[in-house]
Amino acid sequence: MTSRVVLTFATALALATLSCPALADDALPNSDIAKTGKGLYAQHCSHCHGFNMVNPGTVTYDLRRFPHDQKERFVNSVTMGKGGIMPPWGDAVNLDEIDALWAYILTGGHI
Repeated sequence: MTSRVVLTFATALALATLSCPALADDALPNSDIAKTGKGLYAQHCSHCHGFNMVNPGTVTYDLRRFPHDQKERFVNSVTMGKGGIMPPWGDAVNLDEIDALWAYILTGGHI
């Protein structure tokens, strides 16, 4: 039974590693795009979502918990806003800047 649990865990870990978008070259924690995203985040996002993504836990979403497999959801939220709480940023940031923000989000604020 132990070997089956270890095999299942190892298989799940391998699959998660293969499908994790954070492993793309442009999303590595020390990549230039993530560093650019950090600056954009400080300029546009930190006043609501907190410095280095650490927020006070009130009404704003904790971006450190944003699912790494939901980039489309992230892009939509940034460009269109979210539920009347988050304003749309589509006029303030372009798609390259949103990609940089996404790369920074994938670091969990650790760059």
